[in-house]
Amino acid sequence: MPLANINGIDINYRRAGTGHRLLYLNGSGTTLASTTIVMAPFEDHFDLAAHDQRGLGLTTKPPGPYAMADYAADALALLDHLGWDSCRVVGVSFGGMVAQELAVTAPSRVERMALMCTSPGGAGGSSYPLHDLATMTTAERERIAPLILDTRFTPEWLATHDGDRYIADIMASRSAVEKSAEVARGEAEQLEARRHHDVWDRLHFVDCPTLVTAGRYDGIAPLPNSEGIVERIRGAQLRVYEGGHAFFGQDQTAFPDVVEFLGRS
Repeated sequence: MPLANINGIDINYRRAGTGHRLLYLNGSGTTLASTTIVMAPFEDHFDLAAHDQRGLGLTTKPPGPYAMADYAADALALLDHLGWDSCRVVGVSFGGMVAQELAVTAPSRVERMALMCTSPGGAGGSSYPLHDLATMTTAERERIAPLILDTRFTPEWLATHDGDRYIADIMASRSAVEKSAEVARGEAEQLEARRHHDVWDRLHFVDCPTLVTAGRYDGIAPLPNSEGIVERIRGAQLRVYEGGHAFFGQDQTAFPDVVEFLGRS
């Protein structure tokens, strides 16, 4: 994958597929290498660009602190590098926060936007403080992690729902991977920026068709947060799915809905 020296750092990015131009923005702690399955439905239908956000993957990990405005500026600089005056945007979780920051900062650059399992911050509601997990005991973290992923994910539920247990096990295995000090620092910088995310009073600047998607049982980005986004963006649509934070892996109608919305003329 190529590196682009933009906005003062080297950004690792990927471009694949054909069709309408689409910028994909990743969630907390995830990289191009770890989200190929999530990006695949979009690569099949769009000219897709995605990148390792600052501090993550093969992108530079500059000294912090980072701000949400930095992540949006990196995304805009990547669009400039690609020669894209505008494009469609899809953001998942933290990526949805970046997408909102991008859309309120440079509304003319965003043609259509899909926000998945995310929050506006401020008075509109913040996502679960993932930075707090690092201060917990292992036992506390192992108890809470499945329940914020999906509020139904008790031991009893997971014992009788194989698909959900598979999702919970995947997320747990990602958290258990040993990380270098530099990787951990980059992820911590991202979580600190996430902690201060707040576009609530600026969402009225969004000037594109917007689809907000949410899991009914999401404990990280609760449904009321998505409802709040829809209230603030003129003409925005809300679709709710039978799942939690990873509803797109639980409800097979989710990805087709988002792809269809983003592909409209």
